[in-house]
Amino acid sequence: MRPPDDPALLSAVAEATAEALAEAEVRLPADVERALSAAYERETNPVARGELGNILENIALAGKGRTLICQDTGIPVVYLTLPPSVPYTEALWESVARGVRIATERIPLRPNAVDPCTRKNTGDNTGPGIPAIHVRPGDRLAVTVLPKGAGSENVSRLGMLLPTRTEDVERFVVETVALAGGKPCPPVILGVGIGSTFDGVAALAKEALLLPIDTMDTFEQELCDAVNSLGIGPMGLGGDTTALAVKVKRAACHTASLPVAVNVQCWACRRATRAVEGWG
Repeated sequence: MRPPDDPALLSAVAEATAEALAEAEVRLPADVERALSAAYERETNPVARGELGNILENIALAGKGRTLICQDTGIPVVYLTLPPSVPYTEALWESVARGVRIATERIPLRPNAVDPCTRKNTGDNTGPGIPAIHVRPGDRLAVTVLPKGAGSENVSRLGMLLPTRTEDVERFVVETVALAGGKPCPPVILGVGIGSTFDGVAALAKEALLLPIDTMDTFEQELCDAVNSLGIGPMGLGGDTTALAVKVKRAACHTASLPVAVNVQCWACRRATRAVEGWG
């Protein structure tokens, strides 16, 4: 096991964080871009088809010019995959935060992190508890980023449903999107958490947004179809596609509980991973 305060390790993690953010902010994952293209091809509403065309043009221009997909560059959410040889330390946390600060200046990113009460902006997208870092075990050291914009985050919901009424899960998901309307810049991708605890179900919903959206199981497809039946459409202007996909993560829960969380994500589902070579 290498020393947890190894300068080379900390520098590599900071750079991997900055590189992952640079990739996520200017290029959508291939599965998301394919889903948008497929939605464009099958859309029957002329206005909705025009909006989807604008989105695809925006993606192409951002990639070509290596510029931001969206002006809201989000709040940094980071998933740190650690092999047994790399312990999670305060120094490692700070190296991720340093990577966020590097990216903020280098890309550059809009400074979004503020004190929740005074609203004072730190100016570098870091602050107490930010970046939000989730640690996962794995064979290789890697940094995955999920920059999360406020428009979609603000319409996300969590509910503690009656455990005897599992059929209410679909109602809760569809109701969340109906209440959101055009605010989250649809077509959306929904991360749905079912089970765990009050805090755990929110983490499940967020993690579900890391899953590829090329395929959905039967339950996910049923939820997606129910959401699309709302007819909210791209940018809330009506159409066939309100959701590109619904991804679900489950965990066991208390016999007297049924936690459900819906983490709404706009069409710009930005995520990217950078492996930290030589560590693991």
